[in-house]
Amino acid sequence: MVKVTIWGSLRSATDGQVEVEVDARNFKELLDRLATEYPGLKPQIERGVSLALDGKIYREAWFTEIGPKSEVVLMPYMTGG
Repeated sequence: MVKVTIWGSLRSATDGQVEVEVDARNFKELLDRLATEYPGLKPQIERGVSLALDGKIYREAWFTEIGPKSEVVLMPYMTGG
């Protein structure tokens, strides 16, 4: 199981939960399971989200592996430059 911190406005889709647990080995599995277990997250996931893994922000890194002790944060898609 992977603990995922839900950031900001995305918490409304997890009934206000700051942290949730899902069974996933990579980002694709994590996003698929989050969309299934928390249907309110699905529209945002489809629009795009950013995931931070151990302090590094990723977007569309589908098969990046996640370890059971990894720090994972789900955020609305981050833009900027």
